[in-house]
Amino acid sequence: MILARISDYLTNQNPNHNSPRSISRVSMANDKHPPPVIWAERADKLYVTICVEDCKDPVIKFDSSSLFFSGTGGPENKEYEVKIEFLKEIDPEASHYAVLARHIPMVVKKKGEGPYWGRLMKEKGKVHWLKTDFNKWKDEDDSDFDEAEDMQFENMMKKMGNFNTEEAEGPPLDEEQDSDDEELPDLDDSSEKKPPV
Repeated sequence: MILARISDYLTNQNPNHNSPRSISRVSMANDKHPPPVIWAERADKLYVTICVEDCKDPVIKFDSSSLFFSGTGGPENKEYEVKIEFLKEIDPEASHYAVLARHIPMVVKKKGEGPYWGRLMKEKGKVHWLKTDFNKWKDEDDSDFDEAEDMQFENMMKKMGNFNTEEAEGPPLDEEQDSDDEELPDLDDSSEKKPPV
């Protein structure tokens, strides 16, 4: 209803209402949005995180040069979609991801080990939805970072699932275990004996 009112307003206020500018203002509400993405790099891999909470029906596909993501989520239940063309080739068979409640972390293996790429995407320039993951970022010449932390994260990702297999080691992703799920005893237990008054 609000969209119809905006359209009527634009039509009545702008005699050239069929111009692309006026049409794009109205049709923009129906478009899919790129999700917020953060990334970090190592010599042999990329850490890519799609920041969409409670993502429903995610579609995640890797090929040798790109990543495709589509899904619905976030507090406003927005539809998200993005295709990232990587700067160089990756190994889709060795790459992993997990769909978690707050985000979708990925370990994307580079085709070969080598110097840092310096940027994630083939296309030069900045995009508003892509940022550096400073929690995971390590400089190429940084010799004092803990490789054990990287290995621990990768092992966790391997146990949680892989985009190209139906099986995952461990519990299903959508049934995360939580300490709040444990059975609690009743507060009023009538079987307890009460002391005499």
